[in-house]
Amino acid sequence: MSISLTVLYNPPADAAAFDKHYDEVHAPLAAKLPNLESFTIVRPGPGPDGSAPQYHLIATLTFSSAEVMQEAMGTPEGKAANDDLANFAQAGATMLIGELQRVV
Repeated sequence: MSISLTVLYNPPADAAAFDKHYDEVHAPLAAKLPNLESFTIVRPGPGPDGSAPQYHLIATLTFSSAEVMQEAMGTPEGKAANDDLANFAQAGATMLIGELQRVV
């Protein structure tokens, strides 16, 4: 079963600077992870009541297994992507890892 790494990025102090770095530096680094099956992002909008979203950006990276994901994270590409977090994610991020289950 496929495994996903979902990263929930807290709202940054400077959203424009975060987006620029993420789009131009971090996403291209993450996209180079070996054996990455898919990589998607969501930029949440306001809630149904108009409230600000809890997260600025949500990224989901999918691998064929937990072992393959761990191997990818241990490569130079994985280390570069992980080290880059300090350059733009000062507001913090939460990482969730779990098996994907198709519902529909």
